[in-house]
Order: sequence, then C-alpha cells, then structure tokens
Amino acid sequence: MRAPIGWDEHAAGVARLEASYAALPPTAPVRLAKRTSNLFRGRAELTTGLDVSGLGGVIEVDGDVAEVQGMCTYEHLVEATLAHGRIPLVVPQLRTITLGGAVTGLGIEATSFRSGLPHESVLEMDVLTGSGEVVTTKPGDELFDAFPNSYGSLGYATRLRIELEPVQPYVALRHVRFEDAHALAEAVELIVRSREWEGERVDGLDGVAFAPGELHLTLARWTDELGPTSDYAGQQVFYRSLQQRTTDRLTMLDYLWRWDTDWFWCSRAFGAQHPVVRRVWPRRLRRSDVYWKLVALDRRFGIGDRLDRRAGRPQGERVVQDVEVPVERLAEFLAWFDREVGMRPVWLCPLRLRDREWPGYPLTRDTTYVNVGFWGVVNVGPDAPQSPLNRAIEAKVSELGGHKSLYSEAFYAPDEFDRLYGGAELARVKAIHDPDDRLTSLYDKVVRER
Repeated sequence: MRAPIGWDEHAAGVARLEASYAALPPTAPVRLAKRTSNLFRGRAELTTGLDVSGLGGVIEVDGDVAEVQGMCTYEHLVEATLAHGRIPLVVPQLRTITLGGAVTGLGIEATSFRSGLPHESVLEMDVLTGSGEVVTTKPGDELFDAFPNSYGSLGYATRLRIELEPVQPYVALRHVRFEDAHALAEAVELIVRSREWEGERVDGLDGVAFAPGELHLTLARWTDELGPTSDYAGQQVFYRSLQQRTTDRLTMLDYLWRWDTDWFWCSRAFGAQHPVVRRVWPRRLRRSDVYWKLVALDRRFGIGDRLDRRAGRPQGERVVQDVEVPVERLAEFLAWFDREVGMRPVWLCPLRLRDREWPGYPLTRDTTYVNVGFWGVVNVGPDAPQSPLNRAIEAKVSELGGHKSLYSEAFYAPDEFDRLYGGAELARVKAIHDPDDRLTSLYDKVVRER
C-alpha cells in the first residue's frame, strides 16, 4: 500500500505544476500531461502538457476527512482510506478515474441515491486557474460552485479535502428482478425515500436492464458478517451473476471495482469473457484502462470499421453515453431507446442531489434521477458519420427533462449547450479567473473537440 505523501511532497508537486504552466507559450493549448483517460470524445493532438507527475497521491487521512491530490486515482484513494475503514462517499466505478476528474467531469455510483455526486462531498479544494494562480475555494464560492462539469475550462484541482464514510469489510447483495421499467422505477422511489427494501437497509443501489421484460436492481448492504465471498476478477463475470443468483457477497474492495474488471460488459468485445480467452488473459490486465487502450487503438486504425466492411455489415455509429432522466420518465426513455437504438444491456444508477443545485449541471433538487449508461456500436449505415442516434438521444433526453454527461461526443448548438450547462455563469466565472482566456472553453472542448 502506498503511504500518504505528506504536505512537503505535495507542495513540491504543486510547484512543478506551476512551473510547467509558466513555461507554456501564451498561445499554447493548456492540457494535463497524463497517461490515462476515461474520455470518449476526440481531442486535438497534445504537443505539450502540464506536469502533474507529483499530484497523484493521498496527502493524509484524518478520521472522516481526507486530503487528496487532484490526480490521485480512486484506485489509490480507496486503498488509502480502506486502511482506515473508510471510503469516499461516492466511488466511481472505474479504477483510473481521478478525484479531480470526477469533480470537474462528474462521477456517479451506487451510493449516489443517498450521497449525490463526488463534488458534493468536497469540503475545500485548491485550483490552478487560467491566470496561473492556485486558488483555495470552498462551497458557496463562485469558482467552487461553477467547477463541477467544467472539464478543465476553469482550471485543474491540485488538492481536495473530502468527506469519508465508515464502512465494513463486506457487502451483502440482493439482486431483485422486475418485469417492466415502471415497477423498477416505483421500487427506486421507495428505496430512495426509505433507504431500505423489505425491512433491510440499502447502502448501495444500481441495476441493469437486460431486456424490456428483464430488469434487475442490485441492493448492497455493508456488513461485518463473516462468510464466503465471490470473486469476479477471476473466471466469473459480475453482470451475468445478476441473472444467475438472487443473493451474493463480496469484499468491500471487490464490490467497489465489480464493474471495472470487465468494464461493465464491454470486455466481451475483446473476447475477454470467453472461457478459453479468460483463462489465458492475465488477471492483472482485466481492467478498464487496458480495454480503453484497445479502444484507442481501434479508433486510431479503424479496425472495427474494416471488420464491418469485410463482413458486409452497415457502417457503425459509436453510441457511448450516460444520461440522467427523472425516475418517472425512465420507462418512457427505455421504451424509446429500445425502438430507436436497440442496445442492451444498459446500466441503471439512481441519483439524487444531496442538498442544493449546481449551475454547470442543473439537476433539480428533491428530484430522483436514474443514470442510464449504454456503450457500444450500432450499425446504422452510411449516415454513421453524422451520428444520427447520438443526436436523437440528446433531443430525447432534453424532452424528458434530463441531462447528458459530457465525457463523450456532444452535438448541441452553442445556444442550447449554454442553456443546458449553465454557459452564462461558466463564462462569467471564467472571465474572472482566466482573464487572458488561456483555458479552452467547455463548448470548444466538448463539442468542437479542441
């Protein structure tokens, strides 16, 4: 286990970052020099980047609070906090998501129905702004409040003080099947209100829709009860277990990374779920960042497109999105999605803001949403380069009063984008903290892929 780095080493890491920023020519694009990414949209080629090599650790853990560097991955963060019997209030499902990335780009997981989004448990953070200054900011400050969903257009978090919650060593799971989305939505609303199901506490809540008549919620309960545990980093695949059993048991660490091993179900595209392939695929390489690198190679060399042409399949459109829809519109969205897109399974993760609204991703307080995640390729034909399905999804989500995450491609017109993502407030705060407009705007990053 990595030891906390301490404040002196943190200060040295910040100094290197500041020096690398000062060394950039005034007209050079500003971006972090990092080796991993969880983005699924194109970006301009990187020539130089900010030195974040000293910002990837945990500074200290003190009771229910941790001081963490912005480039620390959740894999390393959880390793440090579990040694103290604690975890962050929300732990996104992929190991190499960084804490700073989850705050500036939003994150979600099974505790979001009670703990909201990662930025809602940040007590204070330091941000390197476009002016080259490191600013300390807290909830209620205009920079802090505009930072979530800004994707680096307001700066980069170097340090975050976050809340932690005590946990127990194991997680008991119940997989509850529903025959239609209406019934599942009603169950979600009941669990969100009561924090329990059939008299048993619910600490984590997510699910999978395999087909219109087969949807499952997974109810998680932290526990210290001893007993056998399942291993889904080995030969078994987690998402298939939802259909095969009604109860399960994992260690806390394995529960947190249950989706990472097979990148939800996307590892099947690489053959990693085939029993023969799985036996020879090294366990240490069954993880999301390895699959992401394979996807990057596919995009670079057009491997999938070549295989489609050789097999005579229509040209494919990549449909990789996470959207939030109000729980009462979930059934309507899934029915539309089945008709127009036809991709299954999809991930379902209930979400509710903790106590207030945020300008950059204006979900409504006291409203339960369900995140619907879908990741794959749909063979649509020659119109694929125009992304017809992705554009239709954007329109439908807006029609239903929902929002779309911006980690993947987006196609909004500027005015609509500003309306949906607090563009006016973001521009106002950016003008204060980036007066020379050094940082790429959110619209240019997300839609224009700069």
